[in-house]
Amino acid sequence: MVQSELKSQTLPHRARSLRSHEHSDRRYERDEAHWTTLEIETPKEVSRPLVVDLDGTLITSDLLIETAFSELGRRPQSIVDMLMALSQGKAALKHRLSEPVDFDPGTLPYDPEVLSLIRQAKAAGRSVYLASASHQRLVRSIADHLGLFTGWFASDETTNLAGRRKAQQLVEAFGERGFDYVGNDAADLPVWEKAAKSIAIRTPAGVRKRLARQCPEAEHLNHARPTWRTWAKMLRVHQYAKNALIFLPLLAAHLFTFGAIAQTLLAFVAFSLCASSIYILNDLVDLQDDRGHRSKCRRPLPSGAIPLMHGVMAIPVLFLAALAVGSAVSLSFLGVLLGYFSLTTAYSFVLKRMMVVDVITLAGLYSVRVIGGAVAASVAVSEWLIAFSMMIFMSLALIKRYVELAARRDANLPDPTSRDYKNSDLDIVAALAAAAGFNAVTILALYISSDSVNELYSRPQLLWLVGPLLMFWIARALMLAGRRIMDDDPVVFALRDRGSLLTMAAAVVLIAAAI
Repeated sequence: MVQSELKSQTLPHRARSLRSHEHSDRRYERDEAHWTTLEIETPKEVSRPLVVDLDGTLITSDLLIETAFSELGRRPQSIVDMLMALSQGKAALKHRLSEPVDFDPGTLPYDPEVLSLIRQAKAAGRSVYLASASHQRLVRSIADHLGLFTGWFASDETTNLAGRRKAQQLVEAFGERGFDYVGNDAADLPVWEKAAKSIAIRTPAGVRKRLARQCPEAEHLNHARPTWRTWAKMLRVHQYAKNALIFLPLLAAHLFTFGAIAQTLLAFVAFSLCASSIYILNDLVDLQDDRGHRSKCRRPLPSGAIPLMHGVMAIPVLFLAALAVGSAVSLSFLGVLLGYFSLTTAYSFVLKRMMVVDVITLAGLYSVRVIGGAVAASVAVSEWLIAFSMMIFMSLALIKRYVELAARRDANLPDPTSRDYKNSDLDIVAALAAAAGFNAVTILALYISSDSVNELYSRPQLLWLVGPLLMFWIARALMLAGRRIMDDDPVVFALRDRGSLLTMAAAVVLIAAAI
Protein backbone atom coordinates (compact mmCIF):
# COMPACT_ATOMS: atom_id res chain seq x y z
CA MET A 1 0.00 0.00 0.00
CA VAL A 2 1.21 3.49 -0.77
CA GLN A 3 0.47 4.74 2.76
CA SER A 4 2.84 2.32 4.44
CA GLU A 5 5.45 3.00 1.81
CA LEU A 6 5.13 6.74 2.25
CA LYS A 7 5.19 6.58 6.03
CA SER A 8 8.39 4.61 5.95
CA GLN A 9 9.89 7.20 3.68
CA THR A 10 8.99 10.11 5.93
CA LEU A 11 10.74 8.70 8.99
CA PRO A 12 13.87 10.79 9.71
CA HIS A 13 16.99 9.18 8.38
CA ARG A 14 20.49 10.26 7.53
CA ALA A 15 20.50 12.10 4.20
CA ARG A 16 22.93 10.88 1.56
CA SER A 17 26.18 12.80 1.40
CA LEU A 18 26.07 15.55 -1.19
CA ARG A 19 29.76 14.98 -1.70
CA SER A 20 29.17 11.48 -2.96
CA HIS A 21 26.93 12.88 -5.70
CA GLU A 22 29.16 15.72 -6.85
CA HIS A 23 29.82 13.93 -10.13
CA SER A 24 26.12 13.78 -10.98
CA ASP A 25 25.10 17.18 -9.60
CA ARG A 26 27.91 19.36 -10.88
CA ARG A 27 25.81 20.86 -13.70
CA TYR A 28 23.52 22.52 -11.16
CA GLU A 29 26.16 24.35 -9.09
CA ARG A 30 25.50 28.04 -8.51
CA ASP A 31 27.74 31.03 -8.03
CA GLU A 32 29.07 30.92 -4.46
CA ALA A 33 28.11 34.57 -4.07
CA HIS A 34 24.46 33.48 -4.10
CA TRP A 35 24.93 31.84 -0.72
CA THR A 36 25.51 35.22 0.89
CA THR A 37 21.81 36.05 0.36
CA LEU A 38 20.66 33.53 3.00
CA GLU A 39 18.04 35.03 5.28
CA ILE A 40 18.26 34.61 9.05
CA GLU A 41 15.73 31.94 10.02
CA THR A 42 14.02 31.67 13.38
CA PRO A 43 14.42 28.45 15.44
CA LYS A 44 10.81 27.59 14.62
CA GLU A 45 11.47 27.87 10.85
CA VAL A 46 14.64 25.77 11.16
CA SER A 47 12.65 22.97 12.83
CA ARG A 48 10.06 22.95 10.04
CA PRO A 49 10.83 20.66 7.10
CA LEU A 50 10.82 22.03 3.56
CA VAL A 51 8.68 19.99 1.17
CA VAL A 52 9.31 20.38 -2.57
CA ASP A 53 7.06 19.39 -5.46
CA LEU A 54 8.69 17.69 -8.47
CA ASP A 55 6.95 18.25 -11.83
CA GLY A 56 7.01 21.91 -12.84
CA THR A 57 8.83 22.85 -9.62
CA LEU A 58 12.08 21.00 -9.01
CA ILE A 59 12.18 20.11 -12.70
CA THR A 60 10.79 22.29 -15.48
CA SER A 61 9.15 19.26 -17.05
CA ASP A 62 6.37 16.72 -16.50
CA LEU A 63 7.33 13.08 -16.01
CA LEU A 64 3.90 11.74 -16.99
CA ILE A 65 4.11 13.43 -20.39
CA GLU A 66 7.76 12.44 -20.79
CA THR A 67 7.22 8.78 -20.03
CA ALA A 68 4.04 8.61 -22.16
CA PHE A 69 5.74 9.97 -25.28
CA SER A 70 8.85 7.89 -24.62
CA GLU A 71 6.69 4.77 -24.58
CA LEU A 72 4.79 5.84 -27.70
CA GLY A 73 8.07 6.50 -29.48
CA ARG A 74 9.30 2.97 -28.78
CA ARG A 75 5.97 1.19 -29.17
CA PRO A 76 3.22 3.24 -30.87
CA GLN A 77 0.78 0.39 -30.31
CA SER A 78 1.14 0.89 -26.55
CA ILE A 79 -1.47 3.66 -26.81
CA VAL A 80 -4.06 0.87 -26.29
CA ASP A 81 -2.37 -0.28 -23.08
CA MET A 82 -2.15 3.30 -21.82
CA LEU A 83 -5.84 3.96 -22.45
CA MET A 84 -6.76 0.75 -20.63
CA ALA A 85 -4.56 1.75 -17.70
CA LEU A 86 -6.05 5.25 -17.64
CA SER A 87 -9.55 3.76 -17.45
CA GLN A 88 -8.49 2.35 -14.05
CA GLY A 89 -7.29 5.75 -12.85
CA LYS A 90 -4.35 8.10 -13.22
CA ALA A 91 -2.32 6.15 -10.66
CA ALA A 92 -2.60 3.00 -12.77
CA LEU A 93 -1.39 4.89 -15.85
CA LYS A 94 1.62 6.27 -13.97
CA HIS A 95 2.44 2.78 -12.72
CA ARG A 96 2.23 1.45 -16.29
CA LEU A 97 4.73 4.11 -17.43
CA SER A 98 7.00 3.96 -14.39
CA GLU A 99 9.85 1.96 -15.94
CA PRO A 100 10.92 3.83 -19.09
CA VAL A 101 14.01 2.24 -20.60
CA ASP A 102 15.62 5.59 -21.44
CA PHE A 103 14.94 7.47 -18.18
CA ASP A 104 18.03 9.30 -16.93
CA PRO A 105 17.54 11.64 -13.95
CA GLY A 106 20.89 13.26 -14.70
CA THR A 107 19.60 14.87 -17.90
CA LEU A 108 16.37 16.34 -16.49
CA PRO A 109 15.99 20.15 -16.59
CA TYR A 110 16.32 21.03 -12.89
CA ASP A 111 15.35 24.53 -11.81
CA PRO A 112 18.38 26.39 -10.38
CA GLU A 113 16.28 28.59 -8.05
CA VAL A 114 14.60 25.59 -6.43
CA LEU A 115 17.90 23.76 -6.10
CA SER A 116 19.37 26.86 -4.46
CA LEU A 117 16.43 27.02 -2.02
CA ILE A 118 16.94 23.36 -1.11
CA ARG A 119 20.65 23.89 -0.49
CA GLN A 120 19.90 26.94 1.67
CA ALA A 121 17.47 24.89 3.76
CA LYS A 122 20.00 22.09 4.21
CA ALA A 123 22.73 24.59 5.12
CA ALA A 124 20.40 25.92 7.83
CA GLY A 125 20.00 22.38 9.22
CA ARG A 126 16.45 21.80 7.94
CA SER A 127 15.02 18.51 6.68
CA VAL A 128 14.02 18.59 3.00
CA TYR A 129 11.48 16.22 1.46
CA LEU A 130 10.47 15.58 -2.15
CA ALA A 131 6.68 15.16 -2.57
CA SER A 132 5.38 14.28 -6.03
CA ALA A 133 2.38 12.89 -7.82
CA SER A 134 4.83 11.02 -10.09
CA HIS A 135 5.38 7.32 -9.54
CA GLN A 136 7.61 6.26 -6.65
CA ARG A 137 10.11 4.51 -8.93
CA LEU A 138 10.88 7.74 -10.77
CA VAL A 139 10.82 9.87 -7.61
CA ARG A 140 13.20 7.50 -5.85
CA SER A 141 15.55 7.61 -8.84
CA ILE A 142 15.64 11.43 -8.81
CA ALA A 143 16.07 11.62 -5.03
CA ASP A 144 18.94 9.13 -5.17
CA HIS A 145 20.56 11.03 -8.03
CA LEU A 146 20.53 14.40 -6.28
CA GLY A 147 21.26 13.15 -2.76
CA LEU A 148 19.67 16.27 -1.26
CA PHE A 149 16.51 14.88 0.37
CA THR A 150 15.81 13.49 3.83
CA GLY A 151 12.94 11.46 2.37
CA TRP A 152 10.27 11.45 -0.30
CA PHE A 153 6.54 10.99 -0.96
CA ALA A 154 5.14 9.63 -4.23
CA SER A 155 2.30 7.86 -6.00
CA ASP A 156 2.05 4.09 -6.38
CA GLU A 157 -0.13 1.69 -8.36
CA THR A 158 -3.34 2.58 -6.51
CA THR A 159 -2.90 6.10 -5.13
CA ASN A 160 -2.26 9.25 -7.13
CA LEU A 161 -0.55 11.53 -4.61
CA ALA A 162 -1.86 14.87 -5.89
CA GLY A 163 -3.99 17.71 -4.57
CA ARG A 164 -5.88 16.90 -1.37
CA ARG A 165 -4.32 13.43 -1.08
CA LYS A 166 -0.87 14.99 -0.99
CA ALA A 167 -2.04 17.61 1.51
CA GLN A 168 -3.51 14.90 3.77
CA GLN A 169 -0.33 12.82 3.59
CA LEU A 170 1.87 15.78 4.54
CA VAL A 171 -0.42 16.77 7.41
CA GLU A 172 -0.28 13.20 8.74
CA ALA A 173 3.51 13.28 8.55
CA PHE A 174 4.24 16.79 9.83
CA GLY A 175 0.98 18.22 11.16
CA GLU A 176 -1.04 21.15 9.85
CA ARG A 177 1.19 24.23 9.45
CA GLY A 178 4.10 21.95 10.27
CA PHE A 179 5.93 22.27 6.97
CA ASP A 180 6.82 24.75 4.21
CA TYR A 181 5.82 23.82 0.67
CA VAL A 182 7.14 24.71 -2.79
CA GLY A 183 4.76 24.09 -5.69
CA ASN A 184 3.67 25.45 -9.03
CA ASP A 185 0.14 24.57 -10.14
CA ALA A 186 -3.54 24.37 -9.23
CA ALA A 187 -3.08 20.86 -7.77
CA ASP A 188 -0.80 22.44 -5.14
CA LEU A 189 -3.45 24.83 -3.79
CA PRO A 190 -4.78 22.33 -1.19
CA VAL A 191 -1.20 21.69 -0.05
CA TRP A 192 -0.37 25.40 0.24
CA GLU A 193 -3.52 25.77 2.34
CA LYS A 194 -2.11 23.37 4.96
CA ALA A 195 1.49 24.65 4.83
CA ALA A 196 3.05 27.13 7.26
CA LYS A 197 4.75 28.95 4.40
CA SER A 198 3.71 28.85 0.73
CA ILE A 199 6.42 29.15 -1.92
CA ALA A 200 5.51 29.15 -5.61
CA ILE A 201 7.29 29.12 -8.95
CA ARG A 202 5.99 29.17 -12.56
CA THR A 203 2.38 29.57 -11.40
CA PRO A 204 -0.17 30.34 -14.14
CA ALA A 205 -1.97 33.68 -13.76
CA GLY A 206 -5.21 32.10 -12.51
CA VAL A 207 -3.43 29.96 -9.92
CA ARG A 208 -1.37 32.96 -8.80
CA LYS A 209 -4.59 34.94 -8.09
CA ARG A 210 -6.16 32.07 -6.15
CA LEU A 211 -2.97 31.60 -4.15
CA ALA A 212 -2.87 35.34 -3.34
CA ARG A 213 -6.41 35.12 -1.90
CA GLN A 214 -5.64 31.92 -0.02
CA CYS A 215 -2.12 32.79 1.19
CA PRO A 216 -1.43 36.55 0.99
CA GLU A 217 2.12 35.99 2.33
CA ALA A 218 3.05 33.50 -0.39
CA GLU A 219 6.54 33.86 -1.81
CA HIS A 220 7.17 33.62 -5.55
CA LEU A 221 10.57 32.47 -6.82
CA ASN A 222 12.14 34.01 -9.90
CA HIS A 223 12.14 31.97 -13.10
CA ALA A 224 12.81 32.44 -16.78
CA ARG A 225 9.69 33.01 -18.87
CA PRO A 226 9.44 31.93 -22.53
CA THR A 227 9.52 34.77 -25.05
CA TRP A 228 8.24 34.90 -28.61
CA ARG A 229 11.77 33.89 -29.68
CA THR A 230 11.50 30.77 -27.51
CA TRP A 231 8.21 29.87 -29.17
CA ALA A 232 9.63 30.58 -32.62
CA LYS A 233 12.48 28.21 -31.82
CA MET A 234 10.05 25.49 -30.71
CA LEU A 235 7.96 25.97 -33.86
CA ARG A 236 11.20 25.84 -35.90
CA VAL A 237 10.31 28.96 -37.85
CA HIS A 238 13.79 28.94 -39.37
CA GLN A 239 12.90 25.59 -40.98
CA TYR A 240 10.08 27.20 -42.95
CA ALA A 241 12.66 28.02 -45.62
CA LYS A 242 12.43 24.34 -46.63
CA ASN A 243 8.82 24.94 -47.62
CA ALA A 244 10.05 27.29 -50.36
CA LEU A 245 10.16 24.07 -52.41
CA ILE A 246 6.42 24.58 -52.81
CA PHE A 247 7.22 27.43 -55.22
CA LEU A 248 9.44 25.26 -57.47
CA PRO A 249 6.63 23.93 -59.73
CA LEU A 250 5.40 27.51 -60.18
CA LEU A 251 8.86 28.67 -61.21
CA ALA A 252 9.59 25.62 -63.36
CA ALA A 253 6.33 26.16 -65.29
CA HIS A 254 7.01 29.94 -65.57
CA LEU A 255 3.52 30.56 -64.21
CA PHE A 256 3.45 33.97 -62.55
CA THR A 257 -0.25 34.83 -62.41
CA PHE A 258 -1.71 36.45 -59.28
CA GLY A 259 -4.08 33.55 -58.62
CA ALA A 260 -1.35 30.91 -58.84
CA ILE A 261 0.98 32.89 -56.60
CA ALA A 262 -1.77 33.49 -54.01
CA GLN A 263 -2.67 29.79 -53.89
CA THR A 264 0.98 28.82 -53.55
CA LEU A 265 1.45 31.29 -50.69
CA LEU A 266 -1.51 29.72 -48.86
CA ALA A 267 0.03 26.30 -49.49
CA PHE A 268 3.29 27.55 -47.98
CA VAL A 269 1.47 28.69 -44.83
CA ALA A 270 -0.42 25.39 -44.55
CA PHE A 271 2.76 23.33 -44.89
CA SER A 272 4.58 25.54 -42.36
CA LEU A 273 1.84 25.15 -39.73
CA CYS A 274 1.64 21.41 -40.32
CA ALA A 275 5.43 21.06 -40.15
CA SER A 276 5.55 22.93 -36.82
CA SER A 277 3.01 20.54 -35.28
CA ILE A 278 5.19 17.61 -36.35
CA TYR A 279 8.39 19.24 -35.11
CA ILE A 280 6.83 19.58 -31.65
CA LEU A 281 5.58 15.98 -31.71
CA ASN A 282 9.04 14.80 -32.73
CA ASP A 283 10.63 16.79 -29.89
CA LEU A 284 8.26 15.20 -27.36
CA VAL A 285 9.11 11.71 -28.60
CA ASP A 286 12.86 12.39 -28.59
CA LEU A 287 13.20 14.26 -25.27
CA GLN A 288 15.77 11.92 -23.72
CA ASP A 289 17.83 11.59 -26.91
CA ASP A 290 17.79 15.35 -27.51
CA ARG A 291 19.00 16.10 -23.98
CA GLY A 292 22.09 14.03 -24.68
CA HIS A 293 22.76 15.82 -27.99
CA ARG A 294 25.30 18.64 -28.15
CA SER A 295 22.93 21.14 -29.78
CA LYS A 296 19.40 19.68 -29.58
CA CYS A 297 19.58 19.85 -25.78
CA ARG A 298 19.04 23.62 -26.09
CA ARG A 299 15.67 23.25 -27.79
CA PRO A 300 12.79 24.71 -25.73
CA LEU A 301 11.08 21.42 -24.83
CA PRO A 302 14.12 19.30 -23.87
CA SER A 303 15.63 22.22 -21.95
CA GLY A 304 12.38 23.00 -20.12
CA ALA A 305 12.17 26.56 -21.49
CA ILE A 306 8.55 25.84 -22.52
CA PRO A 307 6.32 23.52 -20.42
CA LEU A 308 5.64 20.17 -22.08
CA MET A 309 1.89 20.62 -21.69
CA HIS A 310 2.05 23.81 -23.75
CA GLY A 311 3.79 21.85 -26.48
CA VAL A 312 1.17 19.10 -26.31
CA MET A 313 -1.64 21.66 -26.62
CA ALA A 314 0.08 23.44 -29.52
CA ILE A 315 0.09 20.31 -31.72
CA PRO A 316 -3.69 20.08 -32.42
CA VAL A 317 -3.99 23.88 -32.66
CA LEU A 318 -1.30 24.06 -35.35
CA PHE A 319 -2.60 21.00 -37.19
CA LEU A 320 -6.20 22.24 -37.29
CA ALA A 321 -4.99 25.65 -38.48
CA ALA A 322 -3.02 23.90 -41.23
CA LEU A 323 -6.13 21.98 -42.29
CA ALA A 324 -8.20 25.17 -42.37
CA VAL A 325 -5.67 26.95 -44.60
CA GLY A 326 -5.16 23.84 -46.73
CA SER A 327 -8.90 23.45 -47.37
CA ALA A 328 -8.95 27.06 -48.57
CA VAL A 329 -6.48 26.09 -51.31
CA SER A 330 -8.31 23.03 -52.66
CA LEU A 331 -9.50 19.60 -51.59
CA SER A 332 -6.79 17.93 -53.66
CA PHE A 333 -4.12 20.01 -51.92
CA LEU A 334 -5.68 19.11 -48.56
CA GLY A 335 -5.21 15.46 -49.54
CA VAL A 336 -1.50 16.08 -50.19
CA LEU A 337 -1.19 17.89 -46.85
CA LEU A 338 -2.81 14.98 -45.00
CA GLY A 339 -0.46 12.61 -46.78
CA TYR A 340 2.49 14.73 -45.65
CA PHE A 341 1.21 14.71 -42.06
CA SER A 342 0.72 10.93 -42.12
CA LEU A 343 4.19 10.29 -43.52
CA THR A 344 5.88 12.63 -41.04
CA THR A 345 3.97 11.03 -38.15
CA ALA A 346 5.05 7.58 -39.33
CA TYR A 347 8.61 8.91 -39.53
CA SER A 348 8.48 10.26 -35.97
CA PHE A 349 7.22 7.02 -34.44
CA VAL A 350 8.56 4.24 -36.67
CA LEU A 351 10.45 5.04 -39.87
CA LYS A 352 13.25 7.15 -38.39
CA ARG A 353 14.46 4.05 -36.51
CA MET A 354 14.84 2.04 -39.73
CA MET A 355 18.22 2.17 -41.46
CA VAL A 356 18.15 3.80 -44.95
CA VAL A 357 14.34 3.89 -44.85
CA ASP A 358 14.67 7.01 -42.71
CA VAL A 359 16.68 8.96 -45.30
CA ILE A 360 14.45 7.80 -48.15
CA THR A 361 11.47 9.05 -46.14
CA LEU A 362 13.14 12.43 -45.56
CA ALA A 363 13.83 12.76 -49.28
CA GLY A 364 10.22 11.81 -49.97
CA LEU A 365 8.95 14.48 -47.57
CA TYR A 366 10.85 17.14 -49.53
CA SER A 367 9.38 15.79 -52.75
CA VAL A 368 5.86 15.91 -51.26
CA ARG A 369 6.37 19.64 -50.81
CA VAL A 370 7.09 19.93 -54.54
CA ILE A 371 3.97 17.90 -55.36
CA GLY A 372 1.93 20.07 -53.01
CA GLY A 373 3.14 23.19 -54.78
CA ALA A 374 2.17 21.76 -58.15
CA VAL A 375 -1.31 20.80 -56.93
CA ALA A 376 -1.81 24.22 -55.29
CA ALA A 377 -0.83 26.08 -58.47
CA SER A 378 -2.78 23.64 -60.68
CA VAL A 379 0.24 22.79 -62.84
CA ALA A 380 1.38 19.39 -64.03
CA VAL A 381 3.84 17.63 -61.75
CA SER A 382 7.15 17.40 -63.58
CA GLU A 383 8.62 13.91 -63.35
CA TRP A 384 12.06 15.43 -63.94
CA LEU A 385 11.60 17.74 -60.96
CA ILE A 386 10.41 14.91 -58.68
CA ALA A 387 13.32 12.66 -59.68
CA PHE A 388 15.82 15.48 -59.18
CA SER A 389 14.31 16.36 -55.78
CA MET A 390 14.46 12.75 -54.57
CA MET A 391 18.16 12.45 -55.42
CA ILE A 392 19.37 15.81 -54.13
CA PHE A 393 17.44 15.52 -50.87
CA MET A 394 18.47 11.90 -50.42
CA SER A 395 22.03 13.22 -50.55
CA LEU A 396 21.29 15.92 -47.97
CA ALA A 397 19.54 13.44 -45.65
CA LEU A 398 22.56 11.15 -45.82
CA ILE A 399 24.89 14.08 -45.08
CA LYS A 400 22.72 14.81 -42.03
CA ARG A 401 23.18 11.23 -40.80
CA TYR A 402 26.90 11.47 -41.56
CA VAL A 403 27.25 14.57 -39.37
CA GLU A 404 25.37 12.89 -36.50
CA LEU A 405 27.46 9.71 -36.67
CA ALA A 406 30.71 11.67 -36.99
CA ALA A 407 29.86 13.66 -33.86
CA ARG A 408 29.20 10.46 -31.91
CA ARG A 409 32.38 8.80 -33.10
CA ASP A 410 34.50 11.88 -32.36
CA ALA A 411 33.05 12.02 -28.83
CA ASN A 412 33.65 8.26 -28.32
CA LEU A 413 29.93 7.74 -27.75
CA PRO A 414 28.31 4.34 -28.31
CA ASP A 415 26.20 3.53 -31.34
CA PRO A 416 22.93 5.51 -31.35
CA THR A 417 19.97 3.71 -29.81
CA SER A 418 17.30 5.77 -31.57
CA ARG A 419 18.67 5.12 -35.07
CA ASP A 420 19.45 1.84 -36.78
CA TYR A 421 23.00 2.93 -37.61
CA LYS A 422 26.41 2.14 -36.20
CA ASN A 423 29.32 4.54 -35.85
CA SER A 424 31.26 2.24 -38.16
CA ASP A 425 28.78 3.03 -40.98
CA LEU A 426 30.29 6.51 -41.38
CA ASP A 427 32.27 5.86 -44.57
CA ILE A 428 29.40 4.00 -46.25
CA VAL A 429 26.98 6.83 -45.45
CA ALA A 430 29.41 9.35 -46.98
CA ALA A 431 29.71 7.25 -50.16
CA LEU A 432 25.93 6.95 -50.49
CA ALA A 433 25.54 10.72 -49.97
CA ALA A 434 28.03 11.43 -52.78
CA ALA A 435 26.35 8.90 -55.09
CA ALA A 436 22.88 10.37 -54.55
CA GLY A 437 24.16 13.92 -55.05
CA PHE A 438 25.89 13.18 -58.32
CA ASN A 439 22.88 11.19 -59.52
CA ALA A 440 20.97 14.46 -59.16
CA VAL A 441 23.52 16.07 -61.50
CA THR A 442 22.94 13.24 -63.98
CA ILE A 443 19.17 13.77 -63.88
CA LEU A 444 19.70 17.50 -64.48
CA ALA A 445 21.88 16.72 -67.53
CA LEU A 446 19.27 14.32 -68.94
CA TYR A 447 16.58 16.95 -68.47
CA ILE A 448 18.63 19.60 -70.30
CA SER A 449 19.11 17.11 -73.15
CA SER A 450 15.39 16.35 -73.44
CA ASP A 451 12.96 17.95 -75.87
CA SER A 452 10.76 19.32 -73.07
CA VAL A 453 13.39 21.86 -72.06
CA ASN A 454 13.04 23.69 -75.40
CA GLU A 455 9.40 24.45 -74.62
CA LEU A 456 10.31 26.48 -71.56
CA TYR A 457 13.72 27.98 -72.30
CA SER A 458 14.86 30.07 -75.23
CA ARG A 459 18.56 29.56 -74.41
CA PRO A 460 18.69 26.08 -72.79
CA GLN A 461 22.45 25.84 -73.45
CA LEU A 462 23.05 28.12 -70.48
CA LEU A 463 21.54 25.48 -68.20
CA TRP A 464 24.60 23.30 -68.76
CA LEU A 465 26.52 25.72 -66.55
CA VAL A 466 24.24 24.89 -63.64
CA GLY A 467 25.65 21.34 -63.60
CA PRO A 468 29.19 22.32 -62.53
CA LEU A 469 27.77 24.62 -59.86
CA LEU A 470 25.71 21.75 -58.43
CA MET A 471 28.71 19.41 -58.52
CA PHE A 472 30.79 22.03 -56.71
CA TRP A 473 28.17 22.52 -54.03
CA ILE A 474 27.67 18.79 -53.35
CA ALA A 475 31.41 18.09 -53.23
CA ARG A 476 31.99 21.10 -50.97
CA ALA A 477 29.18 20.04 -48.61
CA LEU A 478 30.72 16.58 -48.28
CA MET A 479 34.17 18.03 -47.68
CA LEU A 480 32.87 20.40 -44.97
CA ALA A 481 30.99 17.55 -43.32
CA GLY A 482 34.21 15.51 -43.32
CA ARG A 483 36.03 18.44 -41.71
CA ARG A 484 33.28 18.65 -39.03
CA ILE A 485 32.25 22.13 -40.16
CA MET A 486 28.80 21.20 -41.45
CA ASP A 487 25.73 22.08 -39.36
CA ASP A 488 23.48 19.27 -38.06
CA ASP A 489 20.99 20.15 -40.81
CA PRO A 490 22.60 20.66 -44.26
CA VAL A 491 19.60 22.61 -45.53
CA VAL A 492 19.85 25.11 -42.66
CA PHE A 493 23.61 25.24 -43.21
CA ALA A 494 23.10 26.05 -46.90
CA LEU A 495 20.82 28.96 -46.00
CA ARG A 496 23.48 30.44 -43.70
CA ASP A 497 26.68 29.54 -45.53
CA ARG A 498 28.08 32.29 -47.75
CA GLY A 499 29.53 29.87 -50.30
CA SER A 500 26.22 28.04 -50.64
CA LEU A 501 24.27 31.29 -51.03
CA LEU A 502 26.64 32.55 -53.73
CA THR A 503 26.37 29.21 -55.57
CA MET A 504 22.56 29.34 -55.44
CA ALA A 505 22.55 32.96 -56.60
CA ALA A 506 24.75 32.09 -59.59
CA ALA A 507 22.43 29.18 -60.50
CA VAL A 508 19.37 31.44 -60.29
CA VAL A 509 21.04 34.01 -62.58
CA LEU A 510 21.86 31.32 -65.15
CA ILE A 511 18.32 29.90 -65.10
CA ALA A 512 16.83 33.37 -65.46
CA ALA A 513 19.16 34.12 -68.39
CA ALA A 514 18.16 30.84 -70.06
CA ILE A 515 14.43 31.70 -70.08
